[in-house]
Amino acid sequence: MRAWSTPSVPEVPGTGPRPVVHDTATGKPVDPTQGADRAALYVCGITPYDATHLGHAATYLAFDTLGRVWRDAGLQVQYAQNTTDVDDPLLERATRDGVDWQELAASQIDLFRRDMEALRVLPPDDYVAVTDEVDRVAEAVAYLEETGYAYTVPTPDSDGEDLYFDVLRANDVWTLGDESRLDRDTMLALSAERGGDPDRPGKRDPLDPLLWRAERQGEPSWDTEIGPGRPGWHIECSVIAGDRLGLPISVQGGGSDLVFPHHEMSAGHAAALAQQPLANAYVHTGMVAYQGTKISKSLGNLVTVRGLLDDGADPRAIRLALLSHRYSDDWEWFDGDLEDAERRLASWDAWAAARSDAEQPEGEQPAADVVARLRARVADDLDTPGAVAVVDTAIAAGTTATPELVDLVDALLGIRIG
Repeated sequence: MRAWSTPSVPEVPGTGPRPVVHDTATGKPVDPTQGADRAALYVCGITPYDATHLGHAATYLAFDTLGRVWRDAGLQVQYAQNTTDVDDPLLERATRDGVDWQELAASQIDLFRRDMEALRVLPPDDYVAVTDEVDRVAEAVAYLEETGYAYTVPTPDSDGEDLYFDVLRANDVWTLGDESRLDRDTMLALSAERGGDPDRPGKRDPLDPLLWRAERQGEPSWDTEIGPGRPGWHIECSVIAGDRLGLPISVQGGGSDLVFPHHEMSAGHAAALAQQPLANAYVHTGMVAYQGTKISKSLGNLVTVRGLLDDGADPRAIRLALLSHRYSDDWEWFDGDLEDAERRLASWDAWAAARSDAEQPEGEQPAADVVARLRARVADDLDTPGAVAVVDTAIAAGTTATPELVDLVDALLGIRIG
């Protein structure tokens, strides 16, 4: 599937340090590349039933920053992202609005592309629609059934049978809780809240996740080697990540609401399929709130990228506003945040335009020092607020905005100034 156009990224002399990031699974900072010269990134994509809100944008900007920092460190980066273009929330929204689910998905994917282009997010090398991978997922589910990791559950409202992953059987290759570090009661509560069905009769364990949903009347379905139906949520990412990037990948990324069950179960599926871990590190972004409540499509308290752009916001200011918060923190968006970012952006533009071609006067803080500090901040667990502060401090100190420094702001933060 087509992604979106690639923004230009300046080449800056020298290289930055390899980034360390916070690994949810260990609770520690790690170099997820483990010293290799290649970095493989998989970030879970949208379920396309509504516009890109600021929570989505903050997540994709965080991993865009990671990719930029890897590249600045001289690494080869391979990036894959899916889009879950068939799933219950999409089907429910299409039914509610009386529209074709495929048309709804296509329209929202196109909107997402335009939002990512406006924010100058580097596109994935592989942008994969789940509907294009159904046969491949079915093959993987068939293998899990053959090897004893999957089992059938009677399905009264279908002629077929649903297939579930046996979390306890998978103990020979993976242990439930290794990625999320959660206790069982919390897992049960989150499973019920986030698309699981812990109370379904016939399951061996309440936490066993759905691998394959047998055909139901009125729902989309594909004829496959395991019968008609459609993929479960977690298995699609396991298969796409393994097929496109090879396992283990460097980073499995997404919002913190994906820690459990999605990333936990994706890791279990990958281990059962490939007999090795899904990822070296699991990296998660915090939740963004608005008016006191987490921004959510289901709650409807959306601040969308498209809405801000349609109101005349500079996309660079939106990007700067989001990067002014720690990627891993929960935080709240206030209407004044954009105004603050616009003032900061005006200051950066004036600094770059006035000084970029000037000689650096004696006595000023050398721009090379600012370059090193800027690289150090983003390499330290993607500390973009710290990087923003480095630029602010350089401006306040009267540091010359050399072409190298202006280009580095663009290369690492994705903000073209001047």
